[in-house]
Amino acid sequence: MKVARFYAPGDIRIEQAPEPSAGAGELKLKVHNCSTCGTDLKIFRHGHHHIDPPRVIGHEIAGEVVEAGSGVDGWQPGDRVQVIAAIPCGECPDCLRGWLTICPNQRSMGYHYDGGFAEYMIVPQAVLKVDGVNRIPDSLSYAEASVAEPFACVLNGQELAGAGEGDTVVVVGAGPIGCLHVRLARARGAEAVYLVELSRSRLEMAAALVKPDAAIWSSDVDPVEEVLRLTDGRGVDVVITAAAAGKAQEDGLKMAARRGRISFFGGLPKDNPIIACDSNLVHYRELTIVGANGSSPDHNKRALELIASGAVPVDDLITHRMPLDGVLDAINTVSTGEAIKVTIEP
Repeated sequence: MKVARFYAPGDIRIEQAPEPSAGAGELKLKVHNCSTCGTDLKIFRHGHHHIDPPRVIGHEIAGEVVEAGSGVDGWQPGDRVQVIAAIPCGECPDCLRGWLTICPNQRSMGYHYDGGFAEYMIVPQAVLKVDGVNRIPDSLSYAEASVAEPFACVLNGQELAGAGEGDTVVVVGAGPIGCLHVRLARARGAEAVYLVELSRSRLEMAAALVKPDAAIWSSDVDPVEEVLRLTDGRGVDVVITAAAAGKAQEDGLKMAARRGRISFFGGLPKDNPIIACDSNLVHYRELTIVGANGSSPDHNKRALELIASGAVPVDDLITHRMPLDGVLDAINTVSTGEAIKVTIEP
């Protein structure tokens, strides 16, 4: 079978590999879609400390069961499934408290296990152990189901930030994650959602699809001043920084209204993770700053349900579809910002 293997930064190879078989407690999938994200770009450029090359990468996975290993119940050939990316152990003190997203023993598809940039793949026993395989509703395509994984992370982020009915929300960053945040905020009852982006072309492309109440081009205007203008000086209830930029986080503190919640959703570069935080803003306005790290198996299930219900449509966000041979083109397209969501169809 054909796979895309990461060997080293700048070195991903399309090559032939033996087709795998499902062992005890495992599932074998025919991959129909594995979508790409900014993390794949980071891996291509810099590698990752959890990847011991060579490794088949790709972690936004949807496919068809073709074989169930011994001891696997409830799944059979022909079942359409979506697979979690982040795999909690389910046994540590954090997992037992329900905090699966911060499991210190977490492993991941496409990092510790071969991922979805392949014609066939194995879902390891560790995934099935934590109920990490989800049946795709008949109404959804494989491509839409593959978006459930990043959307599950968005769902976790908004739940931690308490985004909900009547809130005014700012999303900083108009990539696929930012677009999903805009749509989920609306689905959760936000009164108004504003989208901030540095790149004009990216902002225009995203705004045409997700239609925020205001699209703020932060190269042209001061986004803090514009948000304050839009809210008559009050600020917003929720700020979500879906961009890997310290300035976005610093601006987020200044955009928040009293009792506002700021989600540091996008992580910062490891060589520059420190920001300036006006502690008095946090103190006197009673602000809440929350992090957001991935998703749990339950988030994935609920993400699929929200997509299938039509509450958060994703099909129009998939702007590019490429074959497995086009993985490098897909990663390059992600890097240019020309696309919202790029999916690989092996």
